[in-house]
Amino acid sequence: MHDIEPFYKWRDSYVASEDDRSPFYGRTYSEFAYSQKIYNYFIHPQWDEFGSATLYMKILFVDYDDKFAIIELIGEWNDCLQNDVMYLKRNIVDELTPLGINKFIVVCENVLNFHGSDDCYYEEWLEDIAEDRGWVCFLNLNKHVEEEMLLSGIQHYINIGDQFNDVNWRLLKPRLLNQSIELMIKEGVKKISF
Repeated sequence: MHDIEPFYKWRDSYVASEDDRSPFYGRTYSEFAYSQKIYNYFIHPQWDEFGSATLYMKILFVDYDDKFAIIELIGEWNDCLQNDVMYLKRNIVDELTPLGINKFIVVCENVLNFHGSDDCYYEEWLEDIAEDRGWVCFLNLNKHVEEEMLLSGIQHYINIGDQFNDVNWRLLKPRLLNQSIELMIKEGVKKISF
């Protein structure tokens, strides 16, 4: 797992640690000192800790004009024992929504497991952004993770499903990815060819 690093090809346009409005502003990273672990396996030092013991993230891109953020996750999402969604909501989302961010694309292909609990924080997340026509979309969920999320009922608040899986998002620029996902959500488009 130590060689799975966050997507870096948009760094010429956005770096969270250099954005003074980002929750990660001013963070410094080592390319050599591995200190964070998931399942006792070290992960790449470029991932950001945000309060969870088993889930890490990277804010890949934020556009304050178009009001969207793209976040990549890695690890185990455990709402049952760790209340990971609370950390995500309080430490990240609640920092970005007052700045106008109301669309969240969350890349979940490196989420290894999901353990659900109640859906209160997901509901609150949607309530915070719905008035401004906001949405949340989880991309590229592993099938077993998606099934657990569906059992938890979070699909009432988060856009998940087959049309959002197998999206080759790395080929797109952030604004085009946002526009494509928004079209899929608002127009009910089943799949967009990338």
